[in-house]
Amino acid sequence: MPPLTIVIANKNYSSWSLRGWLALEHVGVAYREVLIRLDRPDTSALIAEHSPSKRVPALRHDDVLVWDSLAICEHLAESFPDAHLWPDDRAARGCARAVSAEMHSGFAALRADMPMNVRSRFPGYGRTPASLRDIERVRALWSDCRTRFGQGGPYLFGRFSVADAMYAPVVFRFRTYDVSLDATQRAYLDAMLAHPGMQKWARASETEEWKVEYDEYPDVRA
Repeated sequence: MPPLTIVIANKNYSSWSLRGWLALEHVGVAYREVLIRLDRPDTSALIAEHSPSKRVPALRHDDVLVWDSLAICEHLAESFPDAHLWPDDRAARGCARAVSAEMHSGFAALRADMPMNVRSRFPGYGRTPASLRDIERVRALWSDCRTRFGQGGPYLFGRFSVADAMYAPVVFRFRTYDVSLDATQRAYLDAMLAHPGMQKWARASETEEWKVEYDEYPDVRA
C-alpha cells in the first residue's frame, strides 16, 4: 500500500478536498484515494473514521495524520521539497502564504452563494453584494500575483504552488457561474483549467452519478 492516503468527498462539490488532493497530485508520488459520499446518513461517521474534525480532506502519511487542506499543503511542501510547492523567492513566498491563508479563512459569501459544481454551468447565478465583493477581491489578487511574481510560468507565482491549489475551486466556480475576467485573469483561469490535475479531477466529477440537491440546482438555493 502507498505510504500516503488522502480522504476526500464528491469531486463535483468538495472544494476543500480539491485543494489537498491537487497539491498531492502535483507532488507526483503514489497515493491511495478514499472517497466518501456527501449528504448521506453515514457520511459523518465514515469521515470520522479518518478525520478527528469529521471534515475532509484528511491525509495519512505513514504515522502522520493531517486533516486540514492548508495544513496538508504545508505538510506536503515540507515532506517533498523537490516539488517546490512554495516559491523560492522570499517575497513571493510571503505573498503566496498570505493569499493562501486569505482564501483559507475568507470569501464566505463566494462559498455560500456560488457552491462548487464542476460539471454544471449556471451563468449569472450567485451574484449578491457580498459575493460580488469577494469576486472583486479574488480578481485583484490574481492580477497582483501574476503581475508581480508570475514571470516564470502561467500560475499565480509563475510555477505551480500551494496558492494555486488553494484557488483551484474558485477557478471552477468562475467557470461554472461565468464570472467576467480581464485578460490577465482569464489567462490564469485557462492555465489552471489546462493543468493535468485539474483536468483529471474534472473528468472524475463528470462521471459521478451522485447529486447533492442544494449544490446542484440554483433554484433550490434561492
